[in-house]
Parts: sequence; structure tokens; C-alpha cells
Amino acid sequence: MRKRSLALLLTAALVTSMSVTGCQKAAPTATEAVTESAVQTQAPEETEAETEKAEEEGWKPYDENGQIKRDDRDGNGKNGVVSTGKYEASKIGADIIEAGGNAVDAAVAVGFALGVCEPQSSGIGGGGFMLIHSADTGENVFVDFREPAPTKAEPGMWPVDEEGELTDDTKWLGGPSVGVPGEVKGLLYALDTYGTMTREQVMNPSIKMAEEGYEVSAVLNRDMMEEFEVLTRFKACGDIYLKDGYPYSVGDVIKNPDLAKTLTMIRDNGADAFYKGEVAEAMVKAVQESGGILTMEDLAGYDIKLRTPVSGTYRGYEILSSPPPSSGGTTIVEILNILENFDVKGMGHNSKEHLHVLTEAMKMAYKDRGFFAADTDFIEVPLTGMASKEYAKELASQIDLEKAQVFEHGDAWAYESPQTTHYSIMDKQGNIVAVTKTVNYVFGSGIVPEGYGFIMNDEMDDFDAEVGTANEVQPGKRPMSSMSPTIILKDGKPVMTIGAPGSQRIISGVAQVISNVIDFDMDIQDAISAPRIHAGSDWTTSDETIMIETRIDKNVIEGLKAMGHPVLETGDWMDYPCVQAVEMLPDGTLRGGADPRRDGKAVGY
Repeated sequence: MRKRSLALLLTAALVTSMSVTGCQKAAPTATEAVTESAVQTQAPEETEAETEKAEEEGWKPYDENGQIKRDDRDGNGKNGVVSTGKYEASKIGADIIEAGGNAVDAAVAVGFALGVCEPQSSGIGGGGFMLIHSADTGENVFVDFREPAPTKAEPGMWPVDEEGELTDDTKWLGGPSVGVPGEVKGLLYALDTYGTMTREQVMNPSIKMAEEGYEVSAVLNRDMMEEFEVLTRFKACGDIYLKDGYPYSVGDVIKNPDLAKTLTMIRDNGADAFYKGEVAEAMVKAVQESGGILTMEDLAGYDIKLRTPVSGTYRGYEILSSPPPSSGGTTIVEILNILENFDVKGMGHNSKEHLHVLTEAMKMAYKDRGFFAADTDFIEVPLTGMASKEYAKELASQIDLEKAQVFEHGDAWAYESPQTTHYSIMDKQGNIVAVTKTVNYVFGSGIVPEGYGFIMNDEMDDFDAEVGTANEVQPGKRPMSSMSPTIILKDGKPVMTIGAPGSQRIISGVAQVISNVIDFDMDIQDAISAPRIHAGSDWTTSDETIMIETRIDKNVIEGLKAMGHPVLETGDWMDYPCVQAVEMLPDGTLRGGADPRRDGKAVGY
């Protein structure tokens, strides 16, 4: 059975902020992303941003000993900043903007790029969410390209014993774990509806990278080592990500010509090249031969859904985030609403008092998440109640400032009224795109359609195995998620775009970084790098346990234990969540922060 390690449940992550005007292209880039007609004349003077970009050429997230570097992750610019989970993808996004593309063009280009250079986390065999804010109209659009259950899915489809425990690993590995992939439809819908460039312009960089290769980082090497059993069990996957039967070493180059071929087919023929014809036939064949239930009809019938974002406020800032089937946005708003009842700044950052209140807020919000959250196309969810200030005030009153407590879910219905990569993009005009996408576990289901080079998701594992819960599997239903692409505005103007990979920890990580910026006046890189905790819901510990980075003061840790909190010390840096964010400063400067917990890097332009 597959080990549920800290390397699991990864969503790929990117955050991008950029300008769509005045973008000029210097010398041709290695990505060759765009046609020469899109390139403007180079200004004679070298700007500060161009100097920074030149200095970043060849940047790596690991040192000469193959160890992860924890510094030099931020990037600033007047015209644009792209912050993603991979330097290669950040550079591609910056090149698109430099050539005159807008925020959505860059988001689509980076989305395809991450599927090449961070394949264990996301790709065209997966799905995700996109949140768009239009500066011109003020419109906020949430594009749901999550992976639904195939039409032959049914409650109780996975084998369990008398105690209700799963008896095999088919819920998260192999054919039965595969949902209907949505990424291709989602990215191309965004490009066709909101972008300005062609498929050729935004996809060519990814095709080139798949053909010519990308370097293995320390993080990818570690993921390969930890998932070695999966790579050997699924031959087509191992053929790509093993070298002579063993994981690639740090600094090795991986080429994926099969994926380049598939991306070229999509570039030339659109979404139908993926959802119909030979690629679709190969997906169905691979999944069904591994015991799955995906059909050609499932693929041909897939479409995106447009939803209304969850909205809330925190100390005067407007929060826009992901609605169901994601639980992330609602839970983030609930945590922040509870914190708003306390003077957390006066308590001091990461003090015993601050972390106690933060922990209790997380525990209560995660209890509500587990009980209420589901796909609202199938189940009623008290979204207004969960995001209510009055409900949060009632929950906050239950917190004992002297000791830890055990909480059950609240009565959010009483406050109801009618009504695992991330990337975010903010251009100088204030248009914002935030995207979180995933194949779920590291290397997804393990299935690669023979000859096409991409990994199929194992998104079915995000449903409950139990029958009768809000998140039980049903045909066409989209499973609950923690993905939380989020946008923050102040008086209608952009302040920050943020998100992360990391399963349940996405929510706590994003909430803490938002609080670090708003409550403690941190710049975005410091807010991301600051020591974190997680509590309330995790696949490795009890719901009551605080997972805590040991860079936090030892006296604080001991104080939390004395208050009755079970504590799990994770070392100086947790693997997840990995927050990527961009903020807009009052003078219009864009500043990107990238998480040093994995491979993230912001590139300024």
C-alpha cells in the first residue's frame, strides 16, 4: 500500500504578477515562446528589472551539494513579476509578458510549462481552479476545471473491511483512482475567452522544454526516491522518470518527446485533440487495463463550470477565493473571521498566545470543513453561514485563552442566508489571475497513456470511501478539494494574489501568510518564509496536533505543550504548503515571493 508521506498530496504552485503594457523583449529567450510579430523594440537602456533578470539566468533551487537553497527566492519589477513553483515556468511567464501577452496568456503558458517541469505535481492529466479579476469591469470569475468522477462511479466502489478501512490502494493508485481530466479544457477556455495570444505562442515554450529537457532538482529527486515503488510498478511512468531503472540524480536532464508530441497535437487542433481521438483512446485503454472505469463518453462530455467566488473581508481587506467543490476559500475566510476577534498583532508574531488562538481557529474551521464541504451541484452547503462574521464571533467566544480544547463542528446553518501547483497573475492594470492545479498525489495515479507522456490524476481519492457523507462519490460529482487560489483587494484595488500546494495544509498556510502581511506588516517574501504551524486536519497526525516548524522559539513550543496542545516538531522547514504570492505596493511596484520549502522562484520584469 502506498505510503501517505509528506511528499504526497502535492498540487503544483505558481503565482504571477505582471503588466500587459509597455512590455519589451530583449534578446531571444531559450523558450522561444512567441512569434517575432509580438516582440516590441528593445529600449537602449538596461532597466533594473532587466539587470535582475539577467542575473537570474541559470538560477537553481539547490546548491553545489544538491541541497535546497532557502534564500534568493523573491523577485521585483515595475512591469511584472512571475512567482511559480519552478524557475523555468516563472521565466516562461515573464517572457510571455515581455512579448506583449496579458495575465491570462501568461497563466496558460505557465500552466502547460509546469506540467512539463513539475510533472509529479500537475499536468494535462489533472485539473484545477482558476480565479480571474478584471480591472476594467470589476468582474470576478471562478473557472472550475476540477476532475469529476466517471459516469460509472458509485458510492462504496472501493473495498473496505468491517471497520470501514480500505483493504487495498486502488482508491489512490491505478485505474480506479482516475477522474475525468479537466486541465486542457480549463486552460484553453481561459485563453480563448480572456487571452490575446494564440495556442502556438503560449504552448511553444512547453513543447520546446519537453523536447530539449529540464534539470532534476533536489525536490524532484526526493519525490522520485520516495515514490520509487510507484515508478517501478507502472512501467510507462518509470520509462520517463527512471534512468536505467533508478531515479534521476540532481542535475540530470529529463526529456519527454512523447509529451512534446501530445502538446503539439493540442496546440494544432485544440481541446478535441485531447478529449477525442487517439489521445482519448489511449487514456481510456490505460485506465481500463488498470481496472478503472473511464470511458470515451466521459472525456467527450467533459466541460468546465463557471462559479461565483467565495468572498469575505479581513480587517478592511476584501478576500476572494475558491467556492465548492473546493473547501479552501470558505475555510480560509472562516479562520480569518475568527482571528479578527483577537488583537493578534498585540500578542506578537508566533508568540504562545498568538499560536494558541491561531491553532484553535484552525481546529474549529477544519471541523466545519470536514462536516459541511462538498460539491454544491449535489449537496447543499451553508457557505454564507460559514463565512459569517456573527458565526465567527460565536466560535471565537468558545476559545479558552489558557488551554487547548477539542471542538466539534459548529451550527453554520443557523447563520445561513439565501444566497496541489498554484499560480497567480497580477498585471499593472490590476487584472489578476490565480490558478491552482494538480494530479493529486505525487505522480498521480501512476498511469501514463503509452506513447503520450503525461500522468493521469488520482483525484478519486479526494472522495470519501464512506457511504452517506457529503463528499461521497457519485457519477459526475467533483470531489472536495483544499485548493485555494485567492485574491485580496483594498477599496477595489489589487493588493495580493496568493495560493499554495499541499492538500489540507494549503488552507492554513495561505491564511497565515495573509495574516502575516495584514496583521504584522511583513513584506511578501518574509511572510512566506516565516516559521509556520498547521493544525486541525492532516493525513499524518490527529486533528488536535499542532505541526510546528522548529525555527519557532523553544519556549513558545514548550508553552503550547503546557496548555495541553499535542505538538509534532517537523524540523526547521515543513515540505508543505509551498506558498507563492505577488503583492502590489502603493507605488505600483510588483513584488513576488516564492516559498523556499520547495523549488519556488519569483522572476521580475
